[in-house]
Amino acid sequence: MAIRSVQVVETLDLPELTPYRTLRQHEDHRRERIFVAEGEKVVRRLLESRLTVVSVLLPEKWFRELEPLIRARPEAVAIYTAPKKVLERLTGFTMYQGLLAVARMPPAWTLADALQRAPAPRLFAAVDGLTSAENLGALVRNCAAFRAQVLLVGETSGSPWLRRAVRASMGAIFHLPTVEPADLAHALRDLRDAGIRCVAAHPHTTGRTLARTDLTGDTCLVFGSEGYGLSARVLAACEEAVAVPMPPAVDSLNVASAAAVFLYEANRQRGWV
Repeated sequence: MAIRSVQVVETLDLPELTPYRTLRQHEDHRRERIFVAEGEKVVRRLLESRLTVVSVLLPEKWFRELEPLIRARPEAVAIYTAPKKVLERLTGFTMYQGLLAVARMPPAWTLADALQRAPAPRLFAAVDGLTSAENLGALVRNCAAFRAQVLLVGETSGSPWLRRAVRASMGAIFHLPTVEPADLAHALRDLRDAGIRCVAAHPHTTGRTLARTDLTGDTCLVFGSEGYGLSARVLAACEEAVAVPMPPAVDSLNVASAAAVFLYEANRQRGWV
């Protein structure tokens, strides 16, 4: 099937280009279960993934570069070519490379899926109130790098499928299963009932430090936003709060950096690194 059609963009009003014109209408994309990938590396990784690609919008030179990957796709992909300046007028922002693609989000896992499919010892991550697309994407990338099996995206967090989040993840979101619970605190309690220890990353706790925390068993590491941290309900749903010791002059780590530290420590304790 591969390439459905190749069309040179001469007008910005083509109905098929609507997803590219509405990049800031996040709820519309979420409702339609589509997302936009941006940049050569991310689009290339999308084309190499198992996700369903709907269309690719790019300059002619990049089409020639990526054509073999597109032709190898099992589904029919619509191709739209245009100079980078035309693409910038269409999307409304300056583009470095001028490559975009629209694809379908995979179905989110349920909590039951995560418990059934993830082998022991389980390593999950969860985010609460994390609305920065860049931080969320970087955290996704760290989850993939350090073998997190599932990411629970709380109801107050942004979507890891936003264009900037996908870009910051460098396509790691294409391979990381997500659960989207309607109530993260309730979901964490369900995990605890299933024998999974929920550990909150909390910079101001007076309790246990990370180095003294056993992460070898089934564990879900829970991270909050940089501005407000974890909500009281989510923190209360965790079994314990754990900190990374830092000098008094340093208030906290960036949430993606904190996730990398916690996940690496879990990997180290399990002999995965």
